[in-house]
Amino acid sequence: MLKNIPIGCGQITWRGLDEKAALADIAAAGYAGAPAGPSRERTAQETLALYESYGLRPAPGYFAADFWKADEEAAILERARHYAAVTAELGLTETYVATGGFDRDVMASGRTRSAASGHVTAADGLSDADFAQFAATLNRVGQVMLEEGVKSCFHNHVGSVIETGEEMDRLLAATDPEVVFLGPDTGHLAWAGADVVDFFRRYASRIKTAHVKDIDEAVRLEGVAKQWDYRTFSEHGIWAEVGHGVIDFPAVFQILADAGFDGWIIVETDVTQLASPLESAQVSRAYLRGLGL
Repeated sequence: MLKNIPIGCGQITWRGLDEKAALADIAAAGYAGAPAGPSRERTAQETLALYESYGLRPAPGYFAADFWKADEEAAILERARHYAAVTAELGLTETYVATGGFDRDVMASGRTRSAASGHVTAADGLSDADFAQFAATLNRVGQVMLEEGVKSCFHNHVGSVIETGEEMDRLLAATDPEVVFLGPDTGHLAWAGADVVDFFRRYASRIKTAHVKDIDEAVRLEGVAKQWDYRTFSEHGIWAEVGHGVIDFPAVFQILADAGFDGWIIVETDVTQLASPLESAQVSRAYLRGLGL
């Protein structure tokens, strides 16, 4: 099993609440850090000082862009270089890289990807030309970030144009494994209908950090049958605390251990059904402690 791995907690459960309150709760729940990236309000050194005041370290943050849009490529690369430079200043060597496009773009199916969440069809996907642009830009982002000393770790997300296991397989086959790494999300993989353990087994050597989330399988199956959109899945309680849903985390962590994984594991419960974000963070942390993490 994994040993001496830094365990962080994402602030998403505290969405709409005070940032400092979130950091205080994350520290109180026993995590080593929380995600961080460039900020308009403070410098990297100020972020380091803020996190240190709570006994926390910055964990890998999240860079998102519409990689399939050719007219945005130059701006994406410029933003990526800045993001990676600040990430390096924060003492990190990895960051999550993901796609946008949740509600802004209508696909050939006539649906947005948010509307297609969890029940994606071929008509909800990118065109071949857009997919090729996506892969090419992602490769360039990976190279730009590596020049700053940071690995770009692609992150799957339900409701985005790279959601399903098949879309992930296609993208990973089309990108250079020496410049585009993986930061998979267990909950989003499971919600999309992928076999999480199989995915981690097949791509273990490419995984450099990971978000660990859990889901309620009964909610997923009901939502797929009723063709819910992203928001409706969330409102019906798709998210569960780590270890309290369907995902086989002992198997996932053993695969990472066997692959020599030594990066950040970041817990996230996007929307908790418990009384508070703190309670949610504590429940997930207790489960991971029970696994020796």
